[in-house]
Amino acid sequence: MVGSFQFELCSLSKLRQFHERVLSFSDKIVKGYFKLWVSESISALVLVGLFLSFLLAMVCTYFYVFPRYQPAIRSHRVHESSDSIGKCNVFEGKWIPDESYPLYNASQCPFAERGFDCVTNGRRDKGYQKWRWKPKNCEIPRFDVQQILGKLRGKRIVFVGDSLSRTQWESMICLLMKGVEDKRDVYEINGNKITKRIRFLGVWFSSFNLRVDFYRSVFLVQSGPAPRRAPKRVKSTVRLDKLDDISKEWIDSDFLIFNSGHWWTPTKLFEMGCYFQAGRSLKLGIGITSGFRTALKTWASWVESSVNTNRTRVFFRTFESSHWIGRNHNSCKVTRRPWLKTKGRDHSRISDILIDVVKKMTTPVTVLHVTPMGAFRSDAHVGTWSDNPSVPDCSHWCLPGVPDTWNEILLSMMLPKDGDESFHE
Repeated sequence: MVGSFQFELCSLSKLRQFHERVLSFSDKIVKGYFKLWVSESISALVLVGLFLSFLLAMVCTYFYVFPRYQPAIRSHRVHESSDSIGKCNVFEGKWIPDESYPLYNASQCPFAERGFDCVTNGRRDKGYQKWRWKPKNCEIPRFDVQQILGKLRGKRIVFVGDSLSRTQWESMICLLMKGVEDKRDVYEINGNKITKRIRFLGVWFSSFNLRVDFYRSVFLVQSGPAPRRAPKRVKSTVRLDKLDDISKEWIDSDFLIFNSGHWWTPTKLFEMGCYFQAGRSLKLGIGITSGFRTALKTWASWVESSVNTNRTRVFFRTFESSHWIGRNHNSCKVTRRPWLKTKGRDHSRISDILIDVVKKMTTPVTVLHVTPMGAFRSDAHVGTWSDNPSVPDCSHWCLPGVPDTWNEILLSMMLPKDGDESFHE
């Protein structure tokens, strides 16, 4: 009996040892497989991460290698014609001969500055006046001055910027005056003559209750004397953080058209002793493009906080192509015909910065991207046919000329389509 009991205890002991060995063996197998599974999972995650990193690198490379800005500008009004399908970028196209141009005679327009009237100043070839801009996939509406004046009745148009803005302002007035029978109904509200330095000019179309104003603000932000204890080389400053103090006069308008760029150069700034300032601090280390971007951000902040977009539409024209040549870009040779190629002048760092700033705004601003179209027009500058022929000019344009095309496009964007009572999109 006792022997039998001992035998059973021995058997149970061996069975328990066997069971413990089986469990130990099973545990080792499970742990081994678990380690293998974890290892394989980690490897898979690493591979997925590497693949995603590769895709991200390829995407970044694509956007770096290929142009990051496209000609179609944010908030750009779409132009259509009966023979075009879909959307149209009016700033992509070519110049074609058109004998119906020019749209006015500068010598018969009292608001065309003598310095821009190249024919009166002795230019004999008038071929530069006979070119029309043809967008690639549509047509700019033909200029109908009576229809335009009817739709502009009771409106106020304001141009703000440098002398290129003044040229566009003069062009606009000359275009619109073609539809006014009694020219005495069109006059400068203060009786002022057009001069290069005057800060404000306003022309009243009394029979249409229409005003077209120009404000000279070459930087758009404030400029003023150097602060106390500034280095001797600092004669004046551009206040990058403060909009021009006459900006309060721009607000009450239906259309605001800005430009800036030609004064953002070393010759107009640093070489003249003009440096940047923010607050009370001089910013002597800031370059011109960085300063321009900061000034534009100040302008953008003002637009978003001050402009009533229920009434006012805002436009900004990009940098206008110039055609200076030579090692120091100080030689001016006006051609008889437009260039067939842009020769790199269809791009501008100033224009790129403007487009980038506008894209980040919440208030809609229409960019008039005229840089590429002007790049062809080496034939249309003032050259030596100005009121000061001893100083050649390959920056400004003859009138009539290229600025008229800017205004044809601008007017087509400003005016509502037939049946649309609103000037806004």
